This record gives sequence, C-alpha cells and structure tokens, in this order.
Amino acid sequence: MDEKTTKIYSNMKMLIDLDELKHKKCREKIPLECLVCGVRHYRTKNLVLRVLNGNLKNTNKGSFCSKLCNNKHKEKSIKLNCKCCGKEIEKYPYEIKTHKNNFCGSSCSATFNNTNKSFGIRRSKLEIYIEECLNILYPKLEIHYNRKDAINSELDIYVPLLKLAFELNGIFHYEPIFGSEKLSKIQNNDNRKFQVCLEKQIELCIIDASQLKQFKKQTAKKYLDIVCSIIHAKVADK
Repeated sequence: MDEKTTKIYSNMKMLIDLDELKHKKCREKIPLECLVCGVRHYRTKNLVLRVLNGNLKNTNKGSFCSKLCNNKHKEKSIKLNCKCCGKEIEKYPYEIKTHKNNFCGSSCSATFNNTNKSFGIRRSKLEIYIEECLNILYPKLEIHYNRKDAINSELDIYVPLLKLAFELNGIFHYEPIFGSEKLSKIQNNDNRKFQVCLEKQIELCIIDASQLKQFKKQTAKKYLDIVCSIIHAKVADK
C-alpha cells in the first residue's frame, strides 16, 4: 500500500484488518467506526476498496456514520447562550442556520416557545370544552382564551371587565412527568404569572385539574362549575 493509500486508510477506521477484508465478498458489508461519535456503521467492500485505492473524490466516504457527523467534522463549533436559561452552549454553524433561536435542550425550547408563541396554540380538551360552554353561558361577556396581552404571558382564561383570570393546571404542573428540571421550570413560570397578576391587580384563580386523567364531559363539568361560580359571583358584585 502506497503512502497516499495509507493516509486515506487512516481516515477510515475499519473494525477488521486488511487481511480479513481480502476474504470478504464484493457486496458484503464491512464494519466501520465513525470518527466523530464512535458509532459502528457499515459500507460495502466495493466502496471501502474504492476509498482505499483513491478512486473516490470524497476521501472521507465511510469515515462518518451520517451527514451530521460529517458536518461536525468539517466545521468548528460556536459558543453562544441558550435563549431561555442563558446557559452557555456550543452549536455548529449549520445548526444555527436552521434554527432562529438556540436552546440547551428540548425543555428550554418548549418553555420559551410556549411563553412567546404568537400563533398556533396547544390546548387541552378541558380548555376547549370550557371555552365552548362559557361562550354559550356568557354570550355578552368578553372573555379571552390563551392570550398573553394582559400580562405578556399566556393565561388560559381572562375576563377583562372583571379583572379575573383562570389557569387550568394539569398533572404536568404538579408531578415530574418529563423530569424534575422540566417541572421546576413549569412551576417557576406559574409563579411568575401569579406575581404579575398581583402587580396588575388581576385576580388569578388556579384550578387543579391534575385528577382529570382522561377527558370526559361528566368529569370535566365540575371544573366548568368552579369557573362559572366564580364568574357569577364577580358579575353579581358589579
């Protein structure tokens, strides 16, 4: 093997030696190790031989298990801060180009996007059910749903005339379904909402809906009754 071939071979980490390679069939898959992540992947003997003999323009063919690892090998990472928590993270240029904001993980991404979204909302069946019922029960009362203009953060239900808001908190607000770190962030966000409502003299009623495991109108009605009783009392005071 000449010097050029030896250099190319050093860029392809085979998990068998050259003697074993000679006895393999042309289309047989040869085990290789990714030079970036170390994951085992496979290429045919034909392709491996073409790389070894310098018959491919891409001398890194077979060096990486995926385009992602190939890109990581080519580009230097850039240090920046998580858009949500401010933690220092490292991203590659191609990752930065494809995402408007950068986060340290999916938890921060979800928290930030849920807080700052201007369209497209994820809502529970309970929220939708209560909205439908309130619009029938109080047709002349202005009620906002899942808007964030009142406190710059989303409120499940807000009645501007009464300065009254409701949060329907499911089990994710009380138990670490997605881990303790995610729970902590959710609860911190809940506390911020409560404090801002106090500052703006908005009465925020937090309704624990964690026991509603599966939506059914019969069981959901008790949460609707709680909301209606509070609204009715406030309207009567006006």
